[in-house]
Amino acid sequence: MSNLIFLIPIALFLGGLGLAAFIWSLSSGQYDDLDGAAERILIDEEDEV
Repeated sequence: MSNLIFLIPIALFLGGLGLAAFIWSLSSGQYDDLDGAAERILIDEEDEV
């Protein structure tokens, strides 16, 4: 039971860290163009020399 004194704050800290990373990724535009990366692999681009 005394282990919960250590485990609960650690779990809350890691959860908050994950939430902060998710909010940062939203604000930096990581999820703006979800279809572009998926379709980019299908486009055949030839190198122009």
